[in-house]
Amino acid sequence: MSENIVIHDYDIARSHRNKVNGHESFLLWFTGLSGSGKSTIANKVEEELFYKGITTYALDGDNIRSGINKGLGFTKEDRLENLRRIAEVAKLFVDAGVATIAAFVSPLISDREQVKQIVGEKDIIEVFVDTSLEECERRDVKGLYKKARAGEIKNFTGIDAPYEAPKTPEIHIKTENTEVDEAVQIIINYLEETHRI
Repeated sequence: MSENIVIHDYDIARSHRNKVNGHESFLLWFTGLSGSGKSTIANKVEEELFYKGITTYALDGDNIRSGINKGLGFTKEDRLENLRRIAEVAKLFVDAGVATIAAFVSPLISDREQVKQIVGEKDIIEVFVDTSLEECERRDVKGLYKKARAGEIKNFTGIDAPYEAPKTPEIHIKTENTEVDEAVQIIINYLEETHRI
């Protein structure tokens, strides 16, 4: 950071915003392979929270890459920068008192550790959307696996780039044995049991 930058402290803090909103702010971080169901579950969780009166906002990979991260590719360096920027945005939303939902492949443990360092580990709930590569390829909603197998997409997670599963996620959803509504309820139950909502 430049030595000419001075952080200004404003009088209204996160605690004030949380009090006005009537709930804690936090980051639900969904990780899993492309096609695992992250965005589908995240969308339904946000909907459930919203109708419970929770102030929410969802961040999604394709949406972020079409805006703030437009121009970043899929090299290792670009992926790291993509996640760093997302983490910084998520941190702002959490500080703003928002229950923030983020659905990103975030393939490496070190990627997710970086996010935790930026946002603050106590503010993140890691949700592992665990779906086998075979099932993700079978679904292949966007046709990305087919392109990756044909060599049209390089550095595609699960094909020619690794995915490291979380070792101790707060929430572990095995989508091949769990319906979307059931997955949503597991997450809502966790948030209620931990007094986040």
